[in-house]
Amino acid sequence: MKKVRVTFYPTGEAVEAERGKTLLEIAKEAGIFIASICGGDGICGRCRVIIKGGEVEAAPTTLLTREEVQRGYTLACQTKVLGDVEVLIPPESRAEGAQILIDEDAQRFRALYAASEEEALFRHDPLVKKLYLELPPPSLQDNLADQERLYREIRRYIPALPMQTGLKVLQSLPKLLRASGWKVTVTLGRRGGTVELIQVEPGDRAGQNFGLAVDVGTSTVVAHLVDLSTSRTIDAEACYNSQMPFGEEVTRRIIYAEREGLKPLNEAIVGDINNLISALISRNKAELSDVTALCCAGNTTMLHFLLGLDPTRIRKSPYIPAATAPPPVRAAEVGIKINPRGLLYTMPSIGSWVGGDTTAGILATGLYQTRRLTMFIDIGTNGEIVLGNRDWLLTCSTSAGPAFEGSGVKCGMKASRGAIERVEISPDGYLRYKTIGDAKPKGLCGSGLIDAVAGLFAAGYIDRSGQLLPDSSPRVRERDGQLEFVLVPAGRTETGKEIVLTQRDIENLLRAKAAIFAGAKILLKSMGLDFQDIEQLLIAGGFGNYLDREKAIMIGLIPDIPLERVRFVGNTSIIGAKMALLSEEAYARAYEISKSVTYYDLITYPYYYDEFISAKFLPHTDLSLFPTVTKRLGLEARV
Repeated sequence: MKKVRVTFYPTGEAVEAERGKTLLEIAKEAGIFIASICGGDGICGRCRVIIKGGEVEAAPTTLLTREEVQRGYTLACQTKVLGDVEVLIPPESRAEGAQILIDEDAQRFRALYAASEEEALFRHDPLVKKLYLELPPPSLQDNLADQERLYREIRRYIPALPMQTGLKVLQSLPKLLRASGWKVTVTLGRRGGTVELIQVEPGDRAGQNFGLAVDVGTSTVVAHLVDLSTSRTIDAEACYNSQMPFGEEVTRRIIYAEREGLKPLNEAIVGDINNLISALISRNKAELSDVTALCCAGNTTMLHFLLGLDPTRIRKSPYIPAATAPPPVRAAEVGIKINPRGLLYTMPSIGSWVGGDTTAGILATGLYQTRRLTMFIDIGTNGEIVLGNRDWLLTCSTSAGPAFEGSGVKCGMKASRGAIERVEISPDGYLRYKTIGDAKPKGLCGSGLIDAVAGLFAAGYIDRSGQLLPDSSPRVRERDGQLEFVLVPAGRTETGKEIVLTQRDIENLLRAKAAIFAGAKILLKSMGLDFQDIEQLLIAGGFGNYLDREKAIMIGLIPDIPLERVRFVGNTSIIGAKMALLSEEAYARAYEISKSVTYYDLITYPYYYDEFISAKFLPHTDLSLFPTVTKRLGLEARV
């Protein structure tokens, strides 16, 4: 196959590739990230690049304007390379990939705080622990074998559970015990109903024992380095999920795995976790061999990708995963680089579409033990909702789409430096905004998108169906047959391009919020309850912490209940994983939770589509559900 040379700017990186491949394929193989939501199917329009020179063949698309085509824009996934080419990746198409988040970005995802005022307290008893032992030397009167002698001493400190030891550990034991003067540190890991003797070290190293709690998110991967001997969280780090070029939501990634194989997806997430571990270990001057365990929480599909399990049947009726509660495995088996004999634990999932991150959320917030009727909503690409209290728990999953993550939006971006996160529109039309890091604006993230739509609605620039009104503001204009609202002029942005909110963007947000609200309403209805019965509403996820409660209510994302009942609980996925890592009791409770929660399949509800359509209006077709919004905006007069 003839080779061609492709040079990517602004980095100037040049790579050789096979003639006839698409620019997106070539970039992916070279480790050069270009934003792509649809995984290369040519339906999202996010992988825009500019051809500076060379021979290419581009498929026709309606996702580029005539003006953009004239300026050399093309879709990387629909453009085949026929000769040497020079390509500019514009700022809006540069995906962050596995780059470590720093400064403000990392702080948004770290969640170094408790999840809830009702957070459960568990005894400190880590899944993997170190014990310093001083063994009596053997004698004619005490002639136990070396392994049994060690077991006898261990059982002075832990329950008399069955124990097992690997052959390599056993082979080294006689020499090590005698060379250390019978003073050793043992590392013990809980594996189901047994305790594994993971390693034996000379001397007292009981204080050198570290673990990692990891939130394996669809968009973001977060890791906390924990001192297992003291329960202290030492440090935290985050990165964007490198699987994003294969599709920004899990269904697309499953389809990619069906077509191209599971390996690239597995390698991407394992690579992200290893990068985070490396950063944390280097920064804190720890030894990799002293990291003996990690506990991962994520949705069911993400945990399948991590463990290399076939996820393809998750998206096909009757929606059966390979496993919902995989046993602990050697981390090295999946390629995670900690102590070679260290263990990988995963939080058990509730079902195909409600994963271990939801189990972790229920554990972290103490929802399973509260007397108050509670609704828990994890807002993200997949919106998980839990309803109940200590007596019963019901859950469902809604496909909200990537709008809340800043994707599927023309000028959308993830919540990173330069993203508009706050928007205020005054009654006289004056617009103010705030960006993350107070940097020049680059795009619009999820919280900014909600603020913007709420502001447009309150100012009367869009109607209750979300339609922009042509003559309502000088900022409303028509471009390529579609109305849009200019948020920031080109001269004030980092990219030199206007930041706009299009009619299609508004429709994407309304679909996303409708999916979540309809799911919440159906759960309540199935139990003969309504929104006013909710005693506390818990909003989870890194996104939730930056959500304006009043504006979320104004657009109908969350119910119109007293604001004091609405609480943000942060990244409960990682908090729950950390609780399980630090306590065998918490880990066991997570398993009990995963088996006790009832999954409600929204598809089986006969009027789901009707509820969804009703929720697509602002704030809803039924204004009686939003009395404070109706009164504040005078909606009855605007009908």
